[in-house]
Amino acid sequence: MLGWLILIAVIIIILGLSIRIVPQGSAYVVERLGRYQATWNSGPHLLVPFIDTVRRRVLVKEQVADFAPQPVITKDNVTMQIDSVVYFKVIDPELYAYGVENPIMAMENLTATTLRNIIGDMELDETLTSRERINGIMLSTVDAATDPWGIRCTRVEVKSITPPAAIRDAMEKQMKAEREKRAAILTAEGQKQSMILTAEGKKESAVLNAEAEKQATILAAEARKEAEIREAEGKAEAIRQVQQATADGIKMIKDAGADETVIRLRSLEALEKVGDGNATKIIVPSDIANLTGTLTALKESVSDQPAQN
Repeated sequence: MLGWLILIAVIIIILGLSIRIVPQGSAYVVERLGRYQATWNSGPHLLVPFIDTVRRRVLVKEQVADFAPQPVITKDNVTMQIDSVVYFKVIDPELYAYGVENPIMAMENLTATTLRNIIGDMELDETLTSRERINGIMLSTVDAATDPWGIRCTRVEVKSITPPAAIRDAMEKQMKAEREKRAAILTAEGQKQSMILTAEGKKESAVLNAEAEKQATILAAEARKEAEIREAEGKAEAIRQVQQATADGIKMIKDAGADETVIRLRSLEALEKVGDGNATKIIVPSDIANLTGTLTALKESVSDQPAQN
């Protein structure tokens, strides 16, 4: 009975050692008697005890390798520290296990040498402004070199570029001078724009004032014209009324049947009014003698009337 229990326990232990479960995102490289046997993906697998061994457990999801800053020298002999980051993914666990001894260290050294070669062909200013170009060259170079290792580089980024302290101080002074220059240019541009706007405002104001004066002059002339027209119309109306009154008086005398004597008396009254003025010449009608005789006859006629009574 005890022997059976021992046998069952041994069988359970063997089964426990034989069954392997590969987690998601991983792959196992299995060897049989020291030679590559298979690559297990995620899921349960059966391992032959004492014959098969798991040579390497590999992560097949994307990974990030953040390498230490590398000293590089530019074309104009400036030493800088450049920190880079590589994003990669294992696409062939077999090559990853057998292609190189330490894939991460090999990729780090490859990245450093590639970076030195790229920066060595650039000057300082070009290095600081060409990160996209550096990233592209590094990605194509590193990805081509890591293919035999079963690694695919998906992205390479230059995380930081650190020039020497003296270079940084000079760059800061240069940037300060550039900012001061831009500020002075902007101030001058603002003053110029202000002067232009002020001049345009004065010009516009002068034009408006001239237009207002012109309009005022036109209105004043129209007002004087209107006044003169109304004054002339008033005078014409007065003359018309005087002429109408004269015509009405003559018509009344005519309608009353006045004789020649009355008409002459009216002429004498008109002559008297002319004499009251400041005229230096008086025109005497040719029949003034007859008019005088008529007046004398009227006077005598008036004098005889009381005697008859």
